[in-house]
Amino acid sequence: MKNAHFKIKGALLCAGLIGLAGLAGDRANAQQQGSPTGYIGGVVQGAQGPESGVWVIAETKDLPTNFIKIVVTNDQGRFMLPELPTANYKVWVRGYGLVDSTPVEMKPAAASVTLKVSPAKNAQEAAKVYPGNYWLSLLEPPAKNLFPGTGPQGNGIGPRMLSQNHWINSLKSDCNFCHQLGNLETRNLDHVFAAKPELKTHADAWEWRLGTGVRGTSMYSVLMTQGKDPSLKAYADWTERVAKGELPPVPPRPRGVERNVVVTLWDVGDDHSFMHDEISTDKQHPTVNAYGRVYAVNAGHGQLVVMDPRENNTFSVEIPTREPKEKVPSRFPAPNRPSLHWGMEHLWANPPYNPADPHNPMFDSKGRVWLTSKIRSNQDPAWCNDPNNKFASWFPLRSSGRQASFYDPKTRQFTLIDTCFSTHHLQFDNDPDETVYFNELSGPMFGWIDTKVYDETHDEQKAVGWCGQVLDTNGDGKITKPWQVMRVGRGGEDSVLYAGDTTGGGG
Repeated sequence: MKNAHFKIKGALLCAGLIGLAGLAGDRANAQQQGSPTGYIGGVVQGAQGPESGVWVIAETKDLPTNFIKIVVTNDQGRFMLPELPTANYKVWVRGYGLVDSTPVEMKPAAASVTLKVSPAKNAQEAAKVYPGNYWLSLLEPPAKNLFPGTGPQGNGIGPRMLSQNHWINSLKSDCNFCHQLGNLETRNLDHVFAAKPELKTHADAWEWRLGTGVRGTSMYSVLMTQGKDPSLKAYADWTERVAKGELPPVPPRPRGVERNVVVTLWDVGDDHSFMHDEISTDKQHPTVNAYGRVYAVNAGHGQLVVMDPRENNTFSVEIPTREPKEKVPSRFPAPNRPSLHWGMEHLWANPPYNPADPHNPMFDSKGRVWLTSKIRSNQDPAWCNDPNNKFASWFPLRSSGRQASFYDPKTRQFTLIDTCFSTHHLQFDNDPDETVYFNELSGPMFGWIDTKVYDETHDEQKAVGWCGQVLDTNGDGKITKPWQVMRVGRGGEDSVLYAGDTTGGGG
């Protein structure tokens, strides 16, 4: 939600930790025990008495990176903001049915504070802080009887949209993965009409906005896959009804154990980072990196972004490429239409930005951070299609858009590994060799690196393997030639099942 308090510009990522806390339910006991240093506690008072199930937010810019702590009030309207670093905080309240309170400046102290709030004047004012998904619930997808799609010369729905569920899946996985659909920016078109006064209808405004900026080509491709005209009609109907005052259902306030959640947020990256995934431990060995740093990837700038939750600071490490950077292409095309925020600036271009394009980080048991990252241009080395390679003899590969690397926090060094196949997400097995598997949406292919072999030999050709996905048409449980290749990658007839997110190479 975009307002004076919760606005996070551009692609700024909030790295967050969520904990559970029992909030003081007995005022006498709370006063007797007192509030430890580093805490802010008190009560939220409304016009009719204490307010339960509302959020109390403490924000500060005094630390090396912006810091936010959020808790929920209990049945008596009491709250406790725990473990606050020494700093000046602006503390305010948000709750359904209320107007955001005026921030009060304070420092952690033992004294109890009272935060006063006022009710929203009307339903429209109250709805301004409803979650985006409540506003999105007002969107009506194309009617079920329009599916399956028969294309632009038929019913206008894309032929890959076999049912309404396929269209909804595309909306969620192709659109909502990157955008908080239903927030003010997406449910309102005023800024689009201001930038393009010649646009007269909501459908025209949607058609324009979906082709803008460095990701406009991808967004417009999704629109065409969904079916341009029926989809524009659905989006326009949604924003027109919102503009006329239609409101979503009223969400309930947090209750029960939901009120025990404590959220801590740190800002990392900058206003045009393309922040993607983050990791803090190895799922197979969850004591790895205990109390340590959190590692995120910035695809747009080719960086590993590191956040220390104990020191409340953040820094970035540039991910190297094996080939000179000028030979490694960026996967982000220049905009065809000016961004509504960045104009014709080619965000994430090479130059000036590093083209390593990291996508997904994971810890191994040794505390190293493994990444899917681009180490070279798209043409594979010769061994990837050499018949003497047992994997290439079955599935020769000639190009890949992203490969692999790992970062050792102890040595602060990167190791680059060529994979032949494009990489997207990675996952460690719990086998003795600690094999790391990769998916490749544009294949269809899956591949792996035997990390034990690699650590022993440092030979990527010995450690890397891959296999195409084929249908076992004769039922013998083996890959036997000739085989029927499963067309499930992007571009195949069933690509809608795997839609969403960004591929290793092009999308």
